[in-house]
Amino acid sequence: MQNILETPVLLLDERRMQNNIERMQNRMDLLGVSFRPHVKTSKCLEVVRRQIAAGAHGITVSTLKEAEEFFRAGVEDILYAVGIVPNKLDHALRLIRAGLRLMLLVESVAMAQQVARHGAEHGLSYEVLIEIDTDGHRSGVKPADPVLLDIAAALHGGARLKGVMTHAGASYDLNTPEALEAIAEQERSRCVAAAMLLRGAGHTCEVVSVGSTPTALSARHLEGVTEVRAGVYVFFDMVMADVGVCTQDEIAISVLCTVIGHQPAQGWVITDGGWMAMSRDLGHQEHGYGVVCDAEGQPLPDLGFGKANQEHGVLQWRGEAGVDIVQRFPVGSSLRVLPNHACATGAQHGQYHVIPQDGGDWPVWPRFSGW
Repeated sequence: MQNILETPVLLLDERRMQNNIERMQNRMDLLGVSFRPHVKTSKCLEVVRRQIAAGAHGITVSTLKEAEEFFRAGVEDILYAVGIVPNKLDHALRLIRAGLRLMLLVESVAMAQQVARHGAEHGLSYEVLIEIDTDGHRSGVKPADPVLLDIAAALHGGARLKGVMTHAGASYDLNTPEALEAIAEQERSRCVAAAMLLRGAGHTCEVVSVGSTPTALSARHLEGVTEVRAGVYVFFDMVMADVGVCTQDEIAISVLCTVIGHQPAQGWVITDGGWMAMSRDLGHQEHGYGVVCDAEGQPLPDLGFGKANQEHGVLQWRGEAGVDIVQRFPVGSSLRVLPNHACATGAQHGQYHVIPQDGGDWPVWPRFSGW
């Protein structure tokens, strides 16, 4: 099948994906928490259907377009896990009025006030989480910051405090089981502490939502947590392999490309899979634009991917001297590349060519992009 595909194309190994889904869901069931997968990785209904069938409760999105697309397909419980801003409130309002249970996220008094005002003006009460910063990675309020109570106090009338949410994105920079367990516990304990502070001040705090793929797969226990979110686990990628929460043979997506030429004096094999096919995310940078594999997906450690142009992948032979790369990788032959960042690589493509776990024809699953 891959020999007749017009490359570059994004391949999805259904068996690997299903194993990844079951691994994460089984772990969440064992830890006794609800699981709300982040669907920004796949942006694909067929993938999300399998996550829900495995036991997920609701989904997490990073754009309101994702919320709209999945709500249209029947998903009715969605967390928009990016801080809401004024120019998106009307869109959120339309979705809620259409019947979606949509939770919003804030991290400031000013935005909490605007959400509450907007809700009051339109006769509804938004369900809102406060973002907690548990690792200094990105956004949110420190767990013990007094402003946390000010934000909660501003959520009245047209808004209701539903709970707290955090994302330990700093876990992506770690690579030992001990360090990952420690940051998972830090994520849990600090988010729970924020919830306890709010409850101690008389606020209802039903939801305590934590998660990243590394911490979800590394937490020893999740006492006080009500739900976990994770996204990239569904496919995994080279960053997750470097972190140590998956192996290369668990990565479910790859980019199929074709050899279009050579520069033998340079030791270069040229493909039609440039950075437009892979994205420009270099991950931890050890792998260039990704890990090169043969047509069956077996890694080729002697072939690096340190250079790319928009539509050209420039692969570097770094193996035994004297090898005839023209003969070894002839024009027209197929190679596959494991991506550094599954979300970013996926965003370069409009569909997945699925390698079915039960054999047979390769279906095409559409994915969407944009905001």
